[in-house]
Amino acid sequence: MVENPGAMENQQSSASTENEPKHPQGRPDRRRMLVGLATGAGLLGVSALTSRAHAQDGFLAAYEVQREANKEAADEFLFASSRLKNYRARRSASWDRSGGNDDSVPVESGQAAALLDIKGSGVVTHLWFTVDSRDPYHLKNLVLRAWWDNETTPSVEVPLGDFFALGLGQYFTFQSQLVVVAPVKALNAYFTMPFKHAARMSVSNEGSIRTDHLYFAVDYVLLDSLPGGLGRFHAQYRQATPCKAEINNWKNEYSPEVNNRKNLTGAGNYVFLEAEGRGHLIGVTQSVLQNQDGWFGEGDDMIFIDGDQRPTIQGTGTEDYYNGAWSFNEEPFANLHEGAPLIENPEKIGGRYCLYRWHTESPIPFEKSIRVTMEHGHANHRADDFFTVAYWYQTEPHAPFPALPSPTKRIPKIFAVGGAGAQPMPKS
Repeated sequence: MVENPGAMENQQSSASTENEPKHPQGRPDRRRMLVGLATGAGLLGVSALTSRAHAQDGFLAAYEVQREANKEAADEFLFASSRLKNYRARRSASWDRSGGNDDSVPVESGQAAALLDIKGSGVVTHLWFTVDSRDPYHLKNLVLRAWWDNETTPSVEVPLGDFFALGLGQYFTFQSQLVVVAPVKALNAYFTMPFKHAARMSVSNEGSIRTDHLYFAVDYVLLDSLPGGLGRFHAQYRQATPCKAEINNWKNEYSPEVNNRKNLTGAGNYVFLEAEGRGHLIGVTQSVLQNQDGWFGEGDDMIFIDGDQRPTIQGTGTEDYYNGAWSFNEEPFANLHEGAPLIENPEKIGGRYCLYRWHTESPIPFEKSIRVTMEHGHANHRADDFFTVAYWYQTEPHAPFPALPSPTKRIPKIFAVGGAGAQPMPKS
């Protein structure tokens, strides 16, 4: 469906100004200050008086700037909900165009369902899906894609489940700032996705089984124009099945052959993202299927910005990056910015983890490039399966995405690898 934005009236709002007290708390008393200056002038001379007066003038100017900034922040907090809006709210959804109750669309194998196709300027603000499918792997076989401003390659290309942190193909409920899975099997995302000229979104069925019912809603707003300085939203899927271990003869996570290894450059690390241009990382999701016994998360996060050869940002462990500690004590949790909402059979072969980390409190900026990595075990000694999504904003054009693995290769399964408790490596 295509809807062109029409002319809109520019709405301007001005905050009302109330009378300020002459001496608000924390403001210097000008009379006392001048008396002090006059007294000092008699003792120190006129030059000292002039110097102190200039210093006080600078202090007062800085104070006035900060006072106005504080007032504007207070006004925004008080009036944000009531401030009149200058956009038009719209929704593209799977509702029954006949007026009946068949509010879904089928997606045949090898086909795609159009979610959004509009011209003009605006912002996608919310995505919602629920799926009724006979395909047990539909969360891995359905793929979400998005194109902004008539680009030829998508800025979003992620299996549907992975986009919502369900990277192992199973449903569970949790709540976070940017992604929510609600009862029953309801997928929600709250990333803002601006576009200047056009926006297009789809879900394709790359599996062999027809999706009988795809329910969806894409909420967006239309604007006369976008302000400058906005990156475009991107989301990219990657996986390693399994990660390539640097050693295979270890029996304990903390044995000398593991702990004595060094990694200062990130060589061999798992890579979440390699992007070029100017932008900022907003977060990641990570799903893990263990191929070995023991704690999978001794690996450090290492983020390389603008061509740095050593990590610009260096972490201390996987669970630390996800703002937990001590292997999460094997307890699932879901918070605003971080979580491990799925932990099953921990520290055993077949153990399953789903994790997320949102950097909304301080997105990680880059001017030229960014490389987001994490060790798989200390100094990459483990060979578990990783499935990840990186979410970021950047200028266009974006660097080419890695080819999406085939549907069968996206299905989580346990591999025979070396290491603690695992089956022997197969003979070549």
